[in-house]
This record gives sequence, C-alpha cells and structure tokens, in this order.
Amino acid sequence: MVRVLILGQGYVGSIFALGVERIKNGELGYHGIPLENELQEKVEDIEIVGSYDVDKNKIGKSVYDVVKNYWENHIPESLRNVIVRKGIHLRSLRNLPIDTEGLDDEMTLKEAVEKLVEEWKESAPDVIINVCTTEAFTPFGNKEELIKAIEDNNRERLTATQVYAYVAALYAKEVGGAAFVNAIPTLIANDPAFVELSKENNLVIFGDDGATGATPLTADILSHLAQRNRYVKDIAQFNIGGNADFLALTDKERNKSKEFTKSSIVKELLGYDAPHYIKPTGFLEPLGDKKFIAMHIEYVSFNGAVDELIINGRINDSPALAGLLVDLVRLGKMAVDKKEFGTIYEVNAFYMKNPGPIEKPNIPRIIAYEKMRMWAGLKPKWF
Repeated sequence: MVRVLILGQGYVGSIFALGVERIKNGELGYHGIPLENELQEKVEDIEIVGSYDVDKNKIGKSVYDVVKNYWENHIPESLRNVIVRKGIHLRSLRNLPIDTEGLDDEMTLKEAVEKLVEEWKESAPDVIINVCTTEAFTPFGNKEELIKAIEDNNRERLTATQVYAYVAALYAKEVGGAAFVNAIPTLIANDPAFVELSKENNLVIFGDDGATGATPLTADILSHLAQRNRYVKDIAQFNIGGNADFLALTDKERNKSKEFTKSSIVKELLGYDAPHYIKPTGFLEPLGDKKFIAMHIEYVSFNGAVDELIINGRINDSPALAGLLVDLVRLGKMAVDKKEFGTIYEVNAFYMKNPGPIEKPNIPRIIAYEKMRMWAGLKPKWF
C-alpha cells in the first residue's frame, strides 16, 4: 500500500485522484504513466488518505465534490471518503479571484506546523505530493535560517511550499520515514537547507517542478542537436493556457519562478548559453487546461546550412503531470523503504524540469530515463 496526501486540491491534484481511482476500478489503462505497472508498488496500491487546500469553496468538502469542478463524467464513489482540510497559504494565491482561508490566518506558523504534523500522523501518509499554485519564493540555503523563519513567524520570508516541506521533515522524523514530491518550481530539492533537513529527519525529497509538456520535448530536441554537433543559434518556446496556474503566472514574480526552471536546460544540455526565450507567456481562459505550446529552434548544420524547427501543439496540462505523479509516489515509497533519505538525482533527472540537488545538471532525458530505471531496480529499456 502507498498512502498519499495531496497538498493543493486543484486541477492536477483532482485529475491525479480521479485517474488513480478509475484505474483501480478497471476503467483505465496505464497510458501517461512512464513506468506503467513495472514497480513492486502497483498503481492499484495507491490510497489517497488526505487532502489540503486554502480555497474556502473546497475546505470541508469531499474530494469527490471538488473533482466535479474539473470532470463532467462519472466520478468514483471512493473519493467521497477523503475530506479537504484547511492548509497554509502565506499569500500564495494573492491577486487571484479565490477566497482563501488558511491555518496561518488563525495561529502562528509554529502552531500551524505542529497542528499539521499531528493531523498527518492521523492520516499516516507514506508520500506527500505538493501541487499548490506556483509561488514567488527565495531559497534559504541553510536550515538554520529556515528554522528561524518558522520560529519568528516570518510570513514575508516563507512560502506555503517551504512550510509544508518543513512539516514533512518533522512528520517523517516522528514516523520513521516519508517522501515529499515537489511538483512546482519552488526550490526544495535544490535548496541545501531542505536537503540537509531531509537527511536528518528520514525524509525523501523529489523535485523540483514536474517536467510535463514543452520543456522535456525541448530538452530532447536540444540533446539531439548537441549529439550531432549542430550549433543552436536561438530558441523560442512559450505556453499559453487557461487554467488557474496560468492565471497565477500572470503575476510577474510567480512567472520568474517558472521561467527559471524552464530555462535551466539550455546551457546544461548544449554546453553554451544559446540566446533563448523560454517561459509561460499568457492566460487565455477559453483554452482551459489544454494549453497551446509553440517552439522555434534555429541551428547551423554542415557547410553553414541554417535549419529551423517549428513545432506547435495542444497539450492537456494537468493529466500530463498527474501521470508522472503516479510514478513518483510509488518511487517515493520505494526510496523510504530503502532508507535513501535526502534527494535522489536519478529520479529527479527524468521527472523534473530543475532536478535536485543544486549541483547536478539537466541531462538528456533518454539517459535520465535509464538511470531512473536502474535506481528502481528495473532492466534497462534501450541501453
């Protein structure tokens, strides 16, 4: 059994919960899950045991009722058993048309941390997945500064994700081990403060920022060009979407967080920093969750020939990430069982835009895929 707690019961969290339960009911196959059912921990072993949000319209409702906001067809009855509890927001949804309410409105951060630890001990998750709204953040760098910010109730310094990761570390210490999957850009696996804290407290961290759509495709194309010694002159890649996360990214500081994780691939894969524009660029509500992606890559081939790649696509944003989470929660349970606490590059390099730890680079995804399989004890697929 892999017991999972969801932080942020939005589009991704809801599609994850819905898809897992539909698979368990025999309604779906394993499309979109990279490792399908190869692991010892099967998809059918996943049990959702808790959910947190700060949207007043979701708190106190069942996940079944929340999923209705994102899915019009049949919803498994089992989702009625999970009730959305009140989390922490720390301004994470500022400037968005959402009426928020958090534990941090009622008590100090230290008190909220203690309350969450006790609640998590009741629901007993093996893995906590963070799919909250993209935040503006500043990394800590050392655990002492992080702990001091909690103790001093420094709400301006901390984000919701940073507090949740801290709670996960305290919870893991109490129960002997847990995993925290950070699927948004806030640096956790890339922040030495959290990596050090996780090693000391029996916590596994996967992160940062799930690699779902245009970014891993761009990485694969850049790897292809680098392997053939074609010189990339410039890269343009952008996304436009209509879901809540794209609305959040209209905020300049949040957009910077996303831009950083999407742009980090260029120099690491090519070996030089080709001029590039890689960022989410807009919100258009009618697009909904099916975002529009476009990329243009200009490069020099043999004898000075200049070629161009132009790619357009429409990608269902939330299902793309939710399918990766199905693997990540099972790999997280595996890592806890193996007592490999801290962050695990072999997993992060394949599933994340900005794989931790901070000193490790992006690598071609085909290599990352095989490294991940080897770590998981699976046979190589192509090597």
